[in-house]
Amino acid sequence: MILSCAIIDDEPLAANLLQSYVKKTSNLVLRGTFNSAITDMGELRDNPVDVLFLDIQMPELNGLEFARLMPTDTKIIITTAFDQYAIEGYRANVFDYLLKTISYESFLDSINNVISHNSSFRKQALRLQDRFIYLKSEYKLVQINLDDILYIEGLKDYVKVYLEGNKKNVMSLMNMKKIDDYLPHPEFLRVHRSYIVHMNKVKLIDRARIVFGDDYIPITESYKDVVQKYLDDHTLM
Repeated sequence: MILSCAIIDDEPLAANLLQSYVKKTSNLVLRGTFNSAITDMGELRDNPVDVLFLDIQMPELNGLEFARLMPTDTKIIITTAFDQYAIEGYRANVFDYLLKTISYESFLDSINNVISHNSSFRKQALRLQDRFIYLKSEYKLVQINLDDILYIEGLKDYVKVYLEGNKKNVMSLMNMKKIDDYLPHPEFLRVHRSYIVHMNKVKLIDRARIVFGDDYIPITESYKDVVQKYLDDHTLM
């Protein structure tokens, strides 16, 4: 995966160091190095990059203010000598922090995290588009349509996928975390350590239990807030 990037830093030594790191990283292409956020705002908004290395303390406009103005597709990696901006950075949708003086190892770790995140996002987008997944079951690969899933139950080292209608349920050697990470959210929500529910299929909730025919799936305290938020977003009051 090739990523375009840019650097904004008013310290020449810091900017030159990042340029040298970009140059020796085969999956990065440098689109530009700038010494001011305010003068280059229009360029980076009109022609966004995949990754922006951004200093915080700069004249006229600091990095966090600038980050809020950038397209959400751009991964902002803050480069700073200070570590007290974590909460503000979270609000500004900052992807990562690199503390100066930055080592190549930490720089590369951050880029690998961007690549991993982008790959996961694309895979989830593809699953949403295609609306099916494959699961290994009894030495076979079984295609399962997302729209057929009612809920998933964790059974020690296995998961059991319950399908609507007369379709045969599917057992697969897999843990709950893996399949939970794989499925699109919030369409599929974990409501219990042993249950993931396809929320589009939920027709009735009775006293903190999701009802599927004769099956009752409990909503436990650990997942109550997540489920409640989903219900609040979909409830006409």
